[in-house]
Amino acid sequence: MSAVIRLTRLGRKNRPFYRIVVMDKRRKRESVYIDKIGHYDPFAKESEQLVIDSNKLNLWLTRGVELSEGVRKLWKKINRSSKAQEQAKKNTDNTSN
Repeated sequence: MSAVIRLTRLGRKNRPFYRIVVMDKRRKRESVYIDKIGHYDPFAKESEQLVIDSNKLNLWLTRGVELSEGVRKLWKKINRSSKAQEQAKKNTDNTSN
């Protein structure tokens, strides 16, 4: 089975909400999925926009599942923002000492 981790759209018109799911590559976007591993809400606060169960994500990645382009972009965005927050925290710690 060839599977992919992708976004599936929920929500109403002009107010999207996305689930991050594992599903067969050949299925349509809103069809049956294998496993739900998180969600993404573009209208939520920055810290609450993306919620992913990292244990499930790592499990599926070790099984050879690919990330879709949209999930890959979200993952990079979150990693960049978390690194920037860590850097800012280090800078404030250094200046306070």
